[in-house]
Amino acid sequence: MKAVLALGRISPGNQAPHVQRALVQGVDFLLSRDPAVADYPAVGGNSKPSRSWFRMGFPLGYVTDVLQNLEALCQAGLGGDPRIQPAVRWLLSKQDRIGRWRNENAYNGKTWVDFEKQGDPS
Repeated sequence: MKAVLALGRISPGNQAPHVQRALVQGVDFLLSRDPAVADYPAVGGNSKPSRSWFRMGFPLGYVTDVLQNLEALCQAGLGGDPRIQPAVRWLLSKQDRIGRWRNENAYNGKTWVDFEKQGDPS
């Protein structure tokens, strides 16, 4: 996820062939499963995602979530890909009545400054 996010920030005209290949492989992996389910294969045959995958928060350190997956895929030019639509619907279903999301995974006490209160609109 983090690699796709980083490599996707390099403009296509400036991507070396090995960067293009890595980006394609990363995107292929991310889209090999429904991002709203996230049953990606992992070490030991485990395919159950971390609970943080479905808990949006800020800031994101080493963890990632559905929203960052969508960000990386859109940055890589796949915003219109129908395979991300279940994740988009999931994301939209989490909005409150005025279009905000709750910070479900705040890092308060783990950063120099507390950004937001856990559970409050972000």
